[in-house]
Amino acid sequence: MYDLIIIGGGPAGLTATVYAVRKRLNVLLITKDLGGKTNYRLQLPDLEHHLVINGEEVVNRFANEVEYLEFAREFDRVESVTPVPGGYRVHTRKGAEHTARAILVATGARGQLMEVPGEKDFMMRGLCYSAVSYAPLFVGRNVVVIGSNTLALRAAADLARIARRVTLVMPDHGDLDGPLGRKLRGFANVAILEEHSVDQVKGDDFARTLVVRRPNGATAELHADAFFVELGLVPNTQMVKGLVALDALGRIEVDGRNRTSAPGIFAAGDVTNVHAEQVLIAIGEGAKAALSAYDYLLEQPAEVGAVPA
Repeated sequence: MYDLIIIGGGPAGLTATVYAVRKRLNVLLITKDLGGKTNYRLQLPDLEHHLVINGEEVVNRFANEVEYLEFAREFDRVESVTPVPGGYRVHTRKGAEHTARAILVATGARGQLMEVPGEKDFMMRGLCYSAVSYAPLFVGRNVVVIGSNTLALRAAADLARIARRVTLVMPDHGDLDGPLGRKLRGFANVAILEEHSVDQVKGDDFARTLVVRRPNGATAELHADAFFVELGLVPNTQMVKGLVALDALGRIEVDGRNRTSAPGIFAAGDVTNVHAEQVLIAIGEGAKAALSAYDYLLEQPAEVGAVPA
């Protein structure tokens, strides 16, 4: 039985793994890759990435360290987690089973897709799913935001402060009557297109045009430097549903020490209800969660760091 199994190898999971190894825990990281969403960086022509402070370099250092720890990682996908005496059993897609006294979930969240022609062709090539991460790159540029929820309105408001023009494409009225909606109506550089749906994404090497359908059924083309899809984030929590408490958005609820509602299960990063979706925040949360798991294990009867037979 392991001391700790970490599920997910993004910024939070990688950081947690390194901290657990340094604490001499018998730890296993189960992940489909090393780096998570940081492996998919937004690409645009003439884009100055160095203008933005980000945590990708830190993540790469952790990934390089974990890459050499073959005994502490396994490339697979966790399907479910079930309680067993003294801990939990993890079941993977490849059919493996592992047990541990504690679990740390760091599986992140994925952006909800539009599911229209051309979307998959231009993902992260002019088509972005995180304005909070990339908005600072678009000073004086033309951008489009797709969505009608609070996430989309916040993205439009962030971009409106720096972009030359922001077009908000809303499939419905959404949250326009809230404080953010009222504020957006006051921006001279924001155009709000209510009841408009997206039909297609077009471009060359990068996304250049969004084909939208108006309420009357006619189509129009929107040209911009980038398109931000802000339909919502889908947390990857399927493996622990029924085990831990989730909030209204399906994210794992954690306290200030990254503890979930289930004893011995911790969580960190975008899969949780912690604000906000940022690499640097996930790194810190991963470190904190690993240290909290270590403190929990110190109080358990079994010896921390003991090598299983």
